[in-house]
Amino acid sequence: MKSLSPIPICGNPASPYTRKMVSLLRYRRIPYSITWGDPRGFLRNLKIDEPKPILLPVIIFEVDGEEKAVCDSTPIIRHLEIEFSKRSVIPSNPSLAFLNYVLEDFGDEWVTKYMFHYRWNFKDDIENASTRLPLLHDMSLDERSHREFKKYVADWQTNRLWVVGSNQITAPIIEASYKRFLEQLEELLALQPFLFGSRPSSADYAIYGQLTQLIGFDPTSRAIAYDRSPRVISWLDLMEDMSGLEPEETDWLSLENALENLGAIFQEIGRVYIPALLANAQGVANNTESWKTQIDGATWEQKCFPYQAKCLNWINDEFNKLSEDDQSIVNSFLSKTGCEKLILKD
Repeated sequence: MKSLSPIPICGNPASPYTRKMVSLLRYRRIPYSITWGDPRGFLRNLKIDEPKPILLPVIIFEVDGEEKAVCDSTPIIRHLEIEFSKRSVIPSNPSLAFLNYVLEDFGDEWVTKYMFHYRWNFKDDIENASTRLPLLHDMSLDERSHREFKKYVADWQTNRLWVVGSNQITAPIIEASYKRFLEQLEELLALQPFLFGSRPSSADYAIYGQLTQLIGFDPTSRAIAYDRSPRVISWLDLMEDMSGLEPEETDWLSLENALENLGAIFQEIGRVYIPALLANAQGVANNTESWKTQIDGATWEQKCFPYQAKCLNWINDEFNKLSEDDQSIVNSFLSKTGCEKLILKD
């Protein structure tokens, strides 16, 4: 896979993963050209086959001499690390790089539960999103078409809350986790400007992408953040464009400081995300339609999600790449934060 210059992207401002990638490319000073709108039309114009599934953002790379559309942000970021060595978003210390991988996955796969839940579970948020999203596809929609599109979006998305496991039973779990996470980020940002020190990592961008929606788009979650987390609000504004930052290798936290400062966030991961990852993986392995487990003192049940079973395997692949010494360091930290079950035993 080889990058084009500029890299063609199709996305949507209301897509957290689009915002994740665009902000990361700005910081890394990698040229890109973004088209806002329907990725299917974008790909038809370029005469490029649609990826399956088609997700935002769609990014075009050269693969075996042909242009190809790819979607998954985490492997794309790792590929860019190979092509572009400067201004890396992966900590150089292998143990920190592994923790960054876990935090990026948490942002992409659990913090997105906050985002989808708040957007489609509350009246004001449904009204806001269903009004704005059609116009992000076509600003010049006539009033009748806008009303019809608005109703379609609201009905479709509210009926898809099951995708993130949001329902009347799990709603308090999701909302309590979001509030704790804001407070944990607030405390961390009082110590350092980014998750791993004085330069942003890929995990920063994963979390940033979700928060652009939770704080920048959706009214209920925004009000909570403004009430609880002024540092997070300011961090979000700054993260949009860090192209002027001149990072140094010494800007990464020392391993000792990182293990101390990130403890609270990893306790949240162990409290809510790892039980979901493990139960989902077991459900996928057993070929069942859904899984059920206890999360934060309540029963959580949702349909199996094969992609998140892959996420758990990929995390373990990253762990297995570490040296024995680094594995020992990581295992010790995970065991102190309730995350030890993340590493699967043979």
